[in-house]
Amino acid sequence: MKISIIIPTYNERENIERLIPLIDNYIRGLNYEIIVVDDNSPDDTAKVAEALSTKYPVKVVKRPSKMGLSSAIYDGMRVSEGNVIVIMDADLQHPPSLIPKLVKHIDKCDIVIASRYLRGGGVQGFGLLRFLISLGATVLARILIKGCRGVRDPVSGFFAAKREILSAWRPIEPRGYKVLVEILGYLKPHRVCEEPYVFKQRASGTSKLSIQVILSYIRVLYKLNRTGFLILVLGASALFAVLIYLLAKLI
Repeated sequence: MKISIIIPTYNERENIERLIPLIDNYIRGLNYEIIVVDDNSPDDTAKVAEALSTKYPVKVVKRPSKMGLSSAIYDGMRVSEGNVIVIMDADLQHPPSLIPKLVKHIDKCDIVIASRYLRGGGVQGFGLLRFLISLGATVLARILIKGCRGVRDPVSGFFAAKREILSAWRPIEPRGYKVLVEILGYLKPHRVCEEPYVFKQRASGTSKLSIQVILSYIRVLYKLNRTGFLILVLGASALFAVLIYLLAKLI
């Protein structure tokens, strides 16, 4: 078995310098490769990763601009050699110590998800707004997307999958950021497992969450289930109108 760990990056110089040795520390002795897919980071993330390739099994895919997380993962898969693919962020919010556990269960599961919402998992350092956004994204995915039903953390960015499963996936929203929702909705894998972990604040740098990211996620939901999405929007609009009407009557 060979493990390919795909890490999309944009301005993660300090984090990638720490993350790659940590990964090696936890999976040393296993047959693995690290693929850093960098979107032309101005802070020279790609150069730092290339320098580390003299000591660790690192490949660097350099892209000309910010082209989106989904397409970065897809491009990383295209140059990978492993029969097990691990997807994780570079910001150290995804603990590399969990990689062996994810890989351990891959023989009996198609996808193994690092889950914040299982017993033993959790979130640290989120403000109320960030927590509500994450919770809302999770609930919407579980309601609208068939492949996400029954999955506790369908929007996790940290997971392992068999290459034979992921090989059928093509990005439906190349600039999208919730790749797992795409994969679960598109492939509908039969055997999905979850492993708890605690999601912590990033070590350095700034969060990539933005209005564009949120709109991209909404487009993913719409593309995966147009009918269900429209019904949900119409239902929510009708409920809102009723509430406004009742409030007007009370006033």
